[in-house]
Amino acid sequence: MRYGFTTGSCAAAAAKAAAYMLITGKIKNEIEIETPKGIRYHAEITDIRRSETAVSCAVIKDGGDDPDITTGAHIVAEVSRIDGGIQQKEPSVHRQKSTMDGSMQQKGQSAHLQRIVIDGGYGVGRVTKPGLDQPVGNAAINHVPREMIEKEVREVCALTDETADLLVEISVPEGETLAAQTFNPRLGITGGISILGTSGIVEPMSSRALLETIRVELNQKRAMGYSIVAVSPGNYGLDYMKRTYGYDLDKSVKCSNFIGDTIDMAVENGFEAMLLTGHIGKLIKVAGGIMNTHSQEGDCRMELITSSALSAGADADTARQILSCVTTEEAVNVLKKAGLCEKTMELIMQKIMFYLNKRAAGKIAVACILYSNEHGGLGESAGAAELLARLKEEKR
Repeated sequence: MRYGFTTGSCAAAAAKAAAYMLITGKIKNEIEIETPKGIRYHAEITDIRRSETAVSCAVIKDGGDDPDITTGAHIVAEVSRIDGGIQQKEPSVHRQKSTMDGSMQQKGQSAHLQRIVIDGGYGVGRVTKPGLDQPVGNAAINHVPREMIEKEVREVCALTDETADLLVEISVPEGETLAAQTFNPRLGITGGISILGTSGIVEPMSSRALLETIRVELNQKRAMGYSIVAVSPGNYGLDYMKRTYGYDLDKSVKCSNFIGDTIDMAVENGFEAMLLTGHIGKLIKVAGGIMNTHSQEGDCRMELITSSALSAGADADTARQILSCVTTEEAVNVLKKAGLCEKTMELIMQKIMFYLNKRAAGKIAVACILYSNEHGGLGESAGAAELLARLKEEKR
């Protein structure tokens, strides 16, 4: 499968090309940069706009074979010289001594500290909550893309003997619309997408991006002072929490299939407790010790329900009916008709909690709420109600 390049790589390539055109006055239709992964990125430059004081150009994001919503977006960089009147927040300013004239330094004259100021324009989000890669108020351009942009721009400056302070503004015309399809609104990043990437490349179907998103959400909740975290595999679980318990969705973390990894990260962040709420179709796998609930990792849902049903007193015919079910909702209906749902769910919850506690290893308290779309609540572990009450009170 074909890999792609991150928004950070696109921003760095566009910034390098814009800086070259501003300083030399020459057109640049393609540019090459080196990603942190060590892979060279040969980018085509488009949408070139030049004036006496600034140059802007774009690189069109190519996510490769990864289903990336930012593929096709125009990552625009505008580079201009700073005349001394522009005031910027210090986290966005990068200073470096000019290496142009060593003889001046030997004579005791102070070397010029060249500034590369990096900021976000239209379509690039702005951070409004703590706990993220950038401080509140900064453009949502993460530190690795900032380092990449600075490195490539300084390379051009070194080649052309440019010592003027430069402003690099990254914008994404489609960014505001695309942001609605990302986690940014939940994270308190307003006005656009984030400029991201740690390796500079996008690996097809990589789970790394999802895990990093979960980690970011957990980091943010902890930075905001929460000691307990509410977790659910997906939107249905979050909606169930909101609908049934009136719990604010923005305080929850969506863990996708990565239940075990989320427990590990919650421990790393120092949370005291975690409340997991999930649909029977996902969490039944945890009852079998499966901590990544993706279907590619294993699917023994009906077998696990059947084993608990048999322990609850189900006969052979009921067991066969459950094993022939396609969905867990169907299986719950079979249990309801047999009058075995409550007892079976008690046994399933015991197994779920055994494996959750095994993964937590005594480092964090864990509780669980299990539900069905058709029948609502199916069970709660010991301590779930108490954790839910504490969650509602915390950071009100």
